[in-house]
Amino acid sequence: MDKDIKIAVLIDADNVPSTQVKEMMEEIAKYGNPTIKRIYGDWTKPQLGKWKNVLLENAINPIQQYGYTTGKNATDSAMIIDAMDILYSDKVNGFCLVSSDSDFTKLATRLRESRMLVLGMGEKKTPNPFIVACDKFIYLEILHNQSEEKENGKTKVKAPVQVDKINPKLIRLISSTISDLADDDGWAFMGDVGNLLQKKQPNFDSRNFGFQKLTPLVSSISNFEVERRIKLIYVRNKE
Repeated sequence: MDKDIKIAVLIDADNVPSTQVKEMMEEIAKYGNPTIKRIYGDWTKPQLGKWKNVLLENAINPIQQYGYTTGKNATDSAMIIDAMDILYSDKVNGFCLVSSDSDFTKLATRLRESRMLVLGMGEKKTPNPFIVACDKFIYLEILHNQSEEKENGKTKVKAPVQVDKINPKLIRLISSTISDLADDDGWAFMGDVGNLLQKKQPNFDSRNFGFQKLTPLVSSISNFEVERRIKLIYVRNKE
């Protein structure tokens, strides 16, 4: 975790499940220190009652927002207004917007224009405009991979959840990225490949395909050749 990066975590309670908050906060901690943690919703609604315990356990501040008009999502407006207030307070270096709603696309774009790191989290159904507006977007489904469960007194790691399949589009993306970075012999440093993949496609994550790291994912595809050089890993397209 980069402790110098202070992150404001803003959660849309209407559009994300309450079951993965612990894993979600652990994931956010990889990118910085979540100094502001707020969740927005109409807490008079019975369906949001399941959030109570997880909010206490993770020190997340619930913000009450009544639905003044039928069919309108007042939660979105409250989150956007708070985000702009936080932006101008100069208290954070980045934001994590947790929602599966495309209404936050413009907000993510505006925050990035102000040189803020913008992380997005949401379910696989999240519309693409919101995904590409973020620096990094993480599907909540893959966070199941990091959790453990107790069974007969023993710790059992849950099986990886695969939300995407390896397909020709993915192979072309990796291949073109390797070509962009390759030296005269066609080799590219795997770390640089991962960084450029993230810039090209914010929701790219090896865990989407059932792999914890990029190297095992690339190694599983016959189109690529992987070479280990002491502690460094390089990759190139096969001829």
